[in-house]
Amino acid sequence: MENMNKKEYQKYSEKKVPKPTYLKNIIFAFLVGGAICTIGQFLRTWMMKNGLDEKAIASGTSIILVFLGALLTGLGVYDEIGKIGGAGAAVPITGFSNAVVSPAMEFKTEGFIFGVASKMFTIAGPVLVYGVGSSVIVGILHLLFTKGR
Repeated sequence: MENMNKKEYQKYSEKKVPKPTYLKNIIFAFLVGGAICTIGQFLRTWMMKNGLDEKAIASGTSIILVFLGALLTGLGVYDEIGKIGGAGAAVPITGFSNAVVSPAMEFKTEGFIFGVASKMFTIAGPVLVYGVGSSVIVGILHLLFTKGR
């Protein structure tokens, strides 16, 4: 290996890098994300049968899913779900809950202010900033292009 040039080393390293299993990852992401959404739909249906209005159902479903995501993160279960489901576990609202709770738990030894509070949004913060920013831009564009309609 010491006598390899750059091209030989490139070929050698390409052979050693594990090949990603795209199809497997896609299937597991679909199944895990679908399972989370199915739980959300079950909650919506259950609340609808109990006579709640649409606003209460939407809020209640979100609150319960965020709580479940935080609880499962605290118990160490959501990390295992994320290892299996990848993006299927990261994209739903439970993934956002996991992104807030995980750093807070990791830095709790540094105290509530400099640990939990300051580190809580290290992962979710950029998502919030760009999500809010892009929604403002889309709102302004919508207002400009649909003003007379």
